[in-house]
Amino acid sequence: MDKISQLLKLLENTKSIEINDFRMDFEELELQIMPAVEQIVKKSVDKTKTPVQPSPMEEFNPPIQNYPGKVAEVQLGKGSRKPVYLGGQEALYRFEEPQPNAPIVTFDVFDIPMPGLPRPIREHFSDVMEHPGEWAKKAVKEYGANMVTIHLIGTGPKVMDKSPRDAAKDIEEVLQAVNVPLVIGASGDPIKDPLVLEKAAEASQGERCLLASANLDLDYQKVAHAAVENDHAVLSWSITDVNMQKTLNRYLLKEGLTHNDIVMDPTTCALGYGIEFSIDIMTRTRLAALKGDQDLQMPMSSGTTNAWGSREAWMKKDEWGPTDYRGPIWEIFTGLTMMLSGVDIFMMLHPSSVKLLREIGETFTKEYNSAEKANIDDWITQLGS
Repeated sequence: MDKISQLLKLLENTKSIEINDFRMDFEELELQIMPAVEQIVKKSVDKTKTPVQPSPMEEFNPPIQNYPGKVAEVQLGKGSRKPVYLGGQEALYRFEEPQPNAPIVTFDVFDIPMPGLPRPIREHFSDVMEHPGEWAKKAVKEYGANMVTIHLIGTGPKVMDKSPRDAAKDIEEVLQAVNVPLVIGASGDPIKDPLVLEKAAEASQGERCLLASANLDLDYQKVAHAAVENDHAVLSWSITDVNMQKTLNRYLLKEGLTHNDIVMDPTTCALGYGIEFSIDIMTRTRLAALKGDQDLQMPMSSGTTNAWGSREAWMKKDEWGPTDYRGPIWEIFTGLTMMLSGVDIFMMLHPSSVKLLREIGETFTKEYNSAEKANIDDWITQLGS
């Protein structure tokens, strides 16, 4: 085959070639090759004019997995509370099986004014921060919270060292102010927290609250007994460790709690600050439950407010944009990531974050049939409202 034939052969199969190996006069090359090139180009143009009929394809369906296990359903709220339900899933993803219960968002409220709260949150509640009952009422009445988490921070020995009896009074105030279910959290002190939660459980007897929390570093037995005796659920908290979570759950079950009385908190790391660890732990935990691990067949909780500990959420920096938007966005994306990893209940701080994540969560259920139920297209605009 001569060089011209070789070159024509290459032109039929490639868009461009280098012709360093061909040594011939340019005019001779043009005379011999250009008619052939023009013919190839003409064929290509003709092909583009003729519409290509796509080959018939089967309708795409996402892969559906049938799991042998199921997540237990936990009721929160009873007596004078309007109940909500967590868990009940039989699949990991919504396209496999819509969730029977929508993920729940609970509004964080504190028993004392919190000077460390970022301004975008504080400005919404500065008029009620002296009274936890009023704070909770505003969260429910003005911002549509379907649950409230009351953090008894003031009981901390290094804060105000309020007594367990004082904590019980704060719980009674919040119970009288709102009719939504409560999560009751203490200060984080391993010695005092079980005593505080015990009194809080007695003050809210029969209202089916979530006591937060029991962990391996404190007297979890006292917390479990307080829950059993007063008809409450318990938040089982571990630090990004599936085996630790299994162990704690097993211990709590031995203390008289059932799968319907336990909500797990595997720890939420914020966006950009280890969130990949939480994704891994929560997804593995949920998959293990669905595959039949009975020690992990409980709903999961996320302390999504951890997002506000990220400097990108609150630090003033002109090139990062206004914190009025950054903070809520950081909380929203942290929560949404956890929702897609299987979380059932979210503890959050900013009104816009709470509203948006709750609306997104409604799309996960069987009852969701219309986009009108969750108008989230203008979510960035909502942050400024």
